[in-house]
Parts: sequence; structure tokens; C-alpha cells
Amino acid sequence: MNRKYIPLATTIAVFLALFLIGGAMYRNFLSTLVLGNILADNSFIIIAAIGATFVILSGGIDLSIGSMIGFVGVSMAVLDRMGWHPLASAALMLCFGILFGAAQGWIIDFCAIQPFIVTLAGLFLLRGACFMVTVDSVPIRHDFVQFYASLKVHLPGRGVLRSSALVMLASLAVAVVIAHFTRFGSNVYAVGGDRESARLMGVDIRRTTVSVYALGGFYSALAGVVYALYTSSGYPLAGSTLELSAIAAVVLGGTLLSGGVGMVVGTLFGGMILGLISTLIIFNGSLNSAWILISSGVLLFAFIVLHRFLVSSIGLRETQ
Repeated sequence: MNRKYIPLATTIAVFLALFLIGGAMYRNFLSTLVLGNILADNSFIIIAAIGATFVILSGGIDLSIGSMIGFVGVSMAVLDRMGWHPLASAALMLCFGILFGAAQGWIIDFCAIQPFIVTLAGLFLLRGACFMVTVDSVPIRHDFVQFYASLKVHLPGRGVLRSSALVMLASLAVAVVIAHFTRFGSNVYAVGGDRESARLMGVDIRRTTVSVYALGGFYSALAGVVYALYTSSGYPLAGSTLELSAIAAVVLGGTLLSGGVGMVVGTLFGGMILGLISTLIIFNGSLNSAWILISSGVLLFAFIVLHRFLVSSIGLRETQ
């Protein structure tokens, strides 16, 4: 096996092991019904994590993801109350996400400020903007919401892929093409692997950085649109700490936080691993929700240690 696929293979193996453990412990766990529910319930996290994957591959970080999800939700809800069609407000929010992300990327490169600081400021800015829009939970009552919820694809057995899962899978397919079959994707890996070497190879660092954060902003806004339509509402505290879940999904998916190593499709399985942990604890019934965080933290720590071992022992970075 090519060494660059080892983190992805590890992630898939962990996902399958958890799924099989659930099947051994609980009746009807090994079903497309459970799989479809995991995809639907975690679709917005995975979508946001896809954008975060590009940012982390480039050697950056984005802490504004959760606040973007909340801002998009409350904005769509208020615009719905003003008579806007959800598709029109969604298009506006996607454009806003691109521009906001691009602005963060430009500040990071032009001002030479750490991404952590810039995106932390973005987190506070967007969360404050949520409360400027509204302090209440606002429902989205447009008929399109019911139509959106009715869209589904039936799987063998009793499972279904709901609309949110379909949007997530479509966005994942686009991201895979961008990351692995375009010049831009190659530039992202080059910048994350060695910024100075990429510069010497002729990569436009500023354009790549701005584009990466613009793409991350687009996916964060798309996650906000999916979340708003999934919950039929907007709430100023929605998305709180979801940036941490998105980053965790990226790391569990095999992407190194130092950048330059990872595959976008791994993020899908990383997000599903988080969903599986929650589902296993819910199926148990005797454990409280704190075990979801504890289990996720232990697994995340194990993956970080494993990644460190892979980089130091088999020279994983050099295979990219």
C-alpha cells in the first residue's frame, strides 16, 4: 500500500470496527437505517469539516466555522420572515461565506498574522453579528423547507439518504475533485507541506491562501444553510463549538494538523466516527451524554499520537 493512504485506511478500519462492535452489541444496529441516520444527523458537521480540511491541508486553521453556521441560520430565518425564498437567502449567504473567508485569508497572508488569531476574531465577530440580527430563535416557515425535507433516496433495507445527506455527499464529491484533480489542490498540498519550497516552485502563496479560506468559508456557509433547513429555524447560539467538532472530524479523517498530509474523503469517515460514537452511547441508554465527549476525546488523542508516529517513523510527509 502507498504510504500516503495509511491514515485513510486506519480511519476506515476504525469506522468499520466501531460499526461491527455496535452490531455485536445491539440488534438492528448493522442496518442502512442507522447508517442513513448517522449521515443525515452529521451532514452539516461533515460539510463544514470538508472546508476545514482544505484549510488544515494548507497549514492553517479556521475557528469561525461554528459562528458562520449560526450567522447563516439566523440570517436565513430573518430573511424568510421578510418574504425571501430560502434558495435566494441561501445563495446570498454562500456569497457572504466566500467573501468573509477570502477576507480572512487575505489578512492572514498580507498582514502575516497567525490564522488562529484572525479566525478567532472572525468567530467573535460572527457570533456577535448573530445577536445583532436577532436574540430569539426564529422559525423558517416557507413551504420549501417541507419540500426539502421530503427529498430522499431509499437504500436497501429500511434506510434512506435524506436531503441533507445528499447535499453533503455532492459537496464531498466536488471537494475530492478539487483536492486531487486540480492545480489548485496540488498548490494547497504544496503550501501545507513546505511553504517556502512551494514559493520557489512558483506557487502564488497569497492567491492560494485567499482561495483556501474562501473555499472554507463557502463550505461553512453551506453547512449553515443545511443546518437551518434541517432544523427549520435560526438561533443565534446555533453552531457553538461546532468548529471543534469539524476540526476533530478532519483529524480523525487522517489529515495532519501541521498540513500537507491527508485526503478529503477521510473527513467523511472522521465525521461518521463521531456520529457512530454518539449513536453507540444512545443505543446503550444507560450512559449519559458526557461519555460522547470523553470517548471522542480519547479517540482524537489516539489519532494525534498515531499521526505523529507515522510522520516520524515512515516519512509520511515525503510521500505527498
